[in-house]
Amino acid sequence: MTTFNAAVLGAAGGIGQPLSLLLKMNPLVKNLNLYDVVNTPGVAADLGHICTGAKVSGFVGDAQLRDALKDRDVVIIPAGVPRKPGMTRDDLFNVNAGIIKTLATACAEVCPKACFLIISNPVNSTVPIFAEVLKKAGVYNPKKLFGVTTLDLVRARTFVAEAKGADVTKVNVPVIGGHSGATIVPLLSQSGFEFSQDEIDKLTHRIQFGGDEVVKAKDGAGSATLSMAYAAVEFASDVLKALAGEEVVVCTYVDASAQGGKTAYFAHLVKLGKEGVAEILPVPSLSDHEKKLLETANAQLITNIESATTWFASK
Repeated sequence: MTTFNAAVLGAAGGIGQPLSLLLKMNPLVKNLNLYDVVNTPGVAADLGHICTGAKVSGFVGDAQLRDALKDRDVVIIPAGVPRKPGMTRDDLFNVNAGIIKTLATACAEVCPKACFLIISNPVNSTVPIFAEVLKKAGVYNPKKLFGVTTLDLVRARTFVAEAKGADVTKVNVPVIGGHSGATIVPLLSQSGFEFSQDEIDKLTHRIQFGGDEVVKAKDGAGSATLSMAYAAVEFASDVLKALAGEEVVVCTYVDASAQGGKTAYFAHLVKLGKEGVAEILPVPSLSDHEKKLLETANAQLITNIESATTWFASK
């Protein structure tokens, strides 16, 4: 079996710890480096006692960041501050933008050929910032940069299965657009189920704003961490399978500038291969309702992407 070297940047946080645990359990991971500004030696020691194949090492602080990135095939990045009650993803922008820029700079220097999986919010903006850093360093490969939007699909499958009394393992709902609020466009018309307009409206809103549901329920104690970790590992596993030679189709936020669409970045259905993105698939047939959702999503995505490139240009 082909196995790979992975790193998690932000491994001691609310997403990073369960994410690292799940990666330690993945047979495709040979070597797992955990990085954060604090506490990673303890997390690595704890996970290192688990009887699975991956070797775990901990790295802490700026001085060890580049060591954590050596020889990595896949780098998964949940680093940054979480959302709190009343915060939008835009509120996170200034803090997390700086963190992403720092991490991307190190990645460009040490492991420019790795696949980069960005979880840090707001994904609609952090992915373009990461891309700009790689472009400036002359190492940008759009086939290997991904915004992880899988939690939107996980929620869509869960909520549709609940609404229809279906087996969640057999439910599939593509979700395109972006990864915040109204930029999230669930394609309920592609699910194989019939819905009333009221069901469509309620399900769409819940999928788009499911993160708010968790933030409110945690009452100031954080945002979606466990479900995000699950979703991130689902996506990371698909990337690893593709690197190992398996053909995989996923939804993910990628550089779509060559697609001739309205936005430079967009969450498409994507076919993955050994070199990352093998093919960006066409947007499926949309209902009239979904076409309207997409118009709204595109307008917000343009703003999110422009905010990222303007911020980067000012630094």
